[in-house]
Order: sequence, then structure tokens, then C-alpha cells
Amino acid sequence: QVQLVESGGVLFQPGGSLILSCAGSGSTSSFNSMGWSRQAPGRQRELVAAITSGGSTNYADSVKGRFTISRDNAKNTVYLQMNSLKPEDTATYLCAADTHVSVLARSRFVDPSWGRGTQVTVSA
Repeated sequence: QVQLVESGGVLFQPGGSLILSCAGSGSTSSFNSMGWSRQAPGRQRELVAAITSGGSTNYADSVKGRFTISRDNAKNTVYLQMNSLKPEDTATYLCAADTHVSVLARSRFVDPSWGRGTQVTVSA
């Protein structure tokens, strides 16, 4: 069982930047895909970005060009660099780790382990 702990969120101004981190206990290298989903009140959870152990990535259209995902298998950690923040980025961001190989093709996590989430609020 993998435990995922997110950090890096809170309150930010539009146009600002932040880095979310997700540290995994246990061997996250066994998970083909790791990444981030987000959930805002009244909205469905959506995949924000995912990365495979080989470094292939997938992003939601709404964050392409603004967010960058990276992964350090040696540290069991995945990062999300978030730039040019918008109010619509406000959500709880949840780290995910998934053994399925089809996460990128499906643009969704299939059977993930989830972290507890970290709140990101973008407001002036």
C-alpha cells in the first residue's frame, strides 16, 4: 500500500505560480502513472496532469502551456509546477498513483491510490 502526501497549496493571486509536491511512501516506481487530479465544489473530479515512469505526460486542455508535471522516481515524488494561475484553477488537488498503463490514453486514472488533497485557491 502506498501513502501519498501532498503539499504546496493555499492562497494565491491570479497570474501567480506555485509548485505542488506529492511524496509517496513505499515504492512508487511500481506505479506506471502518477499525477494530479482536481475537484472543485459542484464539479466532477478531472485529471490535471499525469506522467509515466518513462516520462510521458498528459495534460488537461485547460492547463496546457501553464502547468508542468515532473517525477523523481528516486525520491518517490511527483511535482506540479503551476504558472499563470487563474481563478478557475481553484480546487482541491489530489495526488494519484496508478498501476494501469492506459491512464494517459484514457486521460483519467483507472484504479488509483489517492492522497488526501491540498487546497489551491486563486483569488485577488
